[in-house]
Amino acid sequence: MDTQRAKELKEFYHDTLFCDVLPFWMESDLIDKEYGGFITSVDRKGKSYNDDKSVWFQGRCLWTFSKLCNLYGINEEWAAAADSGAEFIKKHCIDSDGRMFFTVTRDGKPLRKRRYFFSESFLVVGFAEYYALRKRAEDLALAEKYFDLMYRIYRDPASDPFKITPKENGEVRALRSNSYPMVLVSSAQTLKRISGKTEYYDEIIKKIIDDMLSLHYKEDLKCVLETVYTDGAILNNPTGRTINPGHSIENSWFLMNAAHITGNSELMEKALNILNWSLEWGWDEACGGIYYFRDVYGRPCEQLEHDMKLWWVHNEALIATLVAYKLTKDEKYTEWYDKIHDYSFSHFSDKTHGEWYGYLHRDGSVSHEQKGSLWKGPYHLLRCLMLSEQILDSIENGTELPALL
Repeated sequence: MDTQRAKELKEFYHDTLFCDVLPFWMESDLIDKEYGGFITSVDRKGKSYNDDKSVWFQGRCLWTFSKLCNLYGINEEWAAAADSGAEFIKKHCIDSDGRMFFTVTRDGKPLRKRRYFFSESFLVVGFAEYYALRKRAEDLALAEKYFDLMYRIYRDPASDPFKITPKENGEVRALRSNSYPMVLVSSAQTLKRISGKTEYYDEIIKKIIDDMLSLHYKEDLKCVLETVYTDGAILNNPTGRTINPGHSIENSWFLMNAAHITGNSELMEKALNILNWSLEWGWDEACGGIYYFRDVYGRPCEQLEHDMKLWWVHNEALIATLVAYKLTKDEKYTEWYDKIHDYSFSHFSDKTHGEWYGYLHRDGSVSHEQKGSLWKGPYHLLRCLMLSEQILDSIENGTELPALL
């Protein structure tokens, strides 16, 4: 990729962020002026069709609006949105046992709570970035408190204050998911950067990455498996054979970021392996785009959406291929990036009303017209646009890759 191409792409991503995607959300029903927080279930034009609130997205939107201020300078609308999200989380999203809800009503009454600690993970990154904006010690302390809770549950599930029947009988089949270390390694890197506690978080990051690579990373199969036995053995059923290319691609740039900052060449090699394998597993040669799920042995996938193309997978692939090119200068990553960029902006982007569709059929036709839900909102795409602009700037100007988490 030459510097002129990097400059043009950087300007394109900047303009897409500020002239398309961000205006869509700022003019939508996202920011709840009456009760605070965020309503992400909006239709193609940005109007709410479900005012229940995703707790994931209270933390994710807090991150987004805080990050916008921290990267581009404080804008009062963005800062006010961040303040509203932070207050709503503190008032309405945390249960009496310290764990968080999954969904709440528009005015903050609890609806659903899940065993997974993903709501907590988005509190961590949200309040860490919010601390960088507002510089209030209690916000960083809250982020650190919830990271410590997540890490404690990860190491010792019995310590979880939320007592709920396990998803499966662990005495019969003891399994582990790669999604837990994935959110831990990303949030730990964010806290490391913002808190300055380098040694503390480096030790944790190393332990988590060691778990990923010793248990889920399968060099003989050239893949990362989402779910394995607790000793890393393969469960030979649809759950155990599942490859999630999008998760693995996202994780690859988390690991590249860690490897680059610490100068760990062995980790960098494995992170690039994960990216290479996942692109090969994921790319649909017939129709273009990246599959949602694959079976490592080529057996039938049980997930009904296995061959669909989802927005966030392509956002993460754009980031990962740019990072890989910046760090290696290998033109194969430019070729991958160009394919993914061309597919994404020609299929997901809504040229009439702005933002991206979230879900496409295998052939690239739109499956769902709405722009938001309890699962989709202003996070993956905006993060992609912000980080891609930074990476492309470093490619254009030959400067150091900035910390991405």
